[in-house]
Amino acid sequence: MSASHTHESPESGGIVNRRSFLAATTAGIGAAVTTAAAGRDFSDRAAPVRYPDPDIIALDPRFNKYKLGNTPIQRIYHSKKMLWAEGPAWNGVGRYLLWSDIPNNVQLRYLEEDDHVSTRFRFPSGNSNGNTFDFQGRQISCQHGTRKVVRYENNGKVTVLASEFDGKPFNAPNDAVVHPNGDIWFTDPGYGSMMNYEGNKGKLHLKEAVYRIDAKRGKIHKVTDDIVKPNGLCFSPDYKQLYVSDSGRPKEIKVWDVDNEESLSGGKQFASMAMMITGRVKTVQDRVPTELILKRKVTGGADGIRCDTDGNIWSSAGWVGDGFDGVHIFAPDGTRIGQIKLPEICSNVCFGGKKRNRLFMTASQSVYAVYVEAQGAHIT
Repeated sequence: MSASHTHESPESGGIVNRRSFLAATTAGIGAAVTTAAAGRDFSDRAAPVRYPDPDIIALDPRFNKYKLGNTPIQRIYHSKKMLWAEGPAWNGVGRYLLWSDIPNNVQLRYLEEDDHVSTRFRFPSGNSNGNTFDFQGRQISCQHGTRKVVRYENNGKVTVLASEFDGKPFNAPNDAVVHPNGDIWFTDPGYGSMMNYEGNKGKLHLKEAVYRIDAKRGKIHKVTDDIVKPNGLCFSPDYKQLYVSDSGRPKEIKVWDVDNEESLSGGKQFASMAMMITGRVKTVQDRVPTELILKRKVTGGADGIRCDTDGNIWSSAGWVGDGFDGVHIFAPDGTRIGQIKLPEICSNVCFGGKKRNRLFMTASQSVYAVYVEAQGAHIT
């Protein structure tokens, strides 16, 4: 998703108490109502976290089995020089996490054994966004700046896998996943070509769509354009369904059946990103500061998504603020069952570590990680 993507204005929902109602309704005649930002301190100077971590939240009893009571959310990297972290991918052989900083045109790498971060793992990176690895361990990257999907070979060379469709250049490939048969599925919403900040501003020549690269023939197939802004994507554990986040309107996650490993059918909404949140707001009435509790309906965006072995979808979430931004977890029936709250907008997620039970989260200018009692369904 674009770093400058504009989020929807929160819609006021039910009000918790009469004082809140009066404060909200008098806002237009002198009472300034603003959302209080509860920014958690992840610096070395921060106080230790009292278990269980208060920002790992079960919204439904089904999430309790995945929530560990004695583990914290950790910020494993932060830099004010990093502008928009995206595309995390875990390399099981090298035991490292790599991700993109799209505006800075660079990829970074985190080494598990000593927490070292290489800040120029790849530079330039073609303003890469999403990354993944294939079943031969080769890195796949979606490049905004070149409008291509590329593969980094074992000998160090770079192979262009996709650059155009029907004789027209792609908009700006965004995210990719690999099927066990070798086919690569990717999204092309065009965010990287809508501004110079994340690529090269230019015309979008194609309808936003999801594509499949045939590994045997190299041919590119459009599998669906029945989506506004296809963003992150992932397969179900058995690869019989494909989930795609739509960061357009409505903001939702869609799901299709995968037919014969090559086409899609039966597209429908899997989950809406709208939800009710309860948070503290500050208001000033007659020059007296007052803090109230307000319940409201908000609709943020889903970006990168991953599936665990039980079929739950772990989705990045952002563009609303405190109480929403972070990671939302959806059960196989589409019910939101859990949240991991972060003090920054979360762009993408992936499972990693030796047991694939550590969730890595790229979030604006930081990368976070938390152990969960869930395992990623796929290799990255």
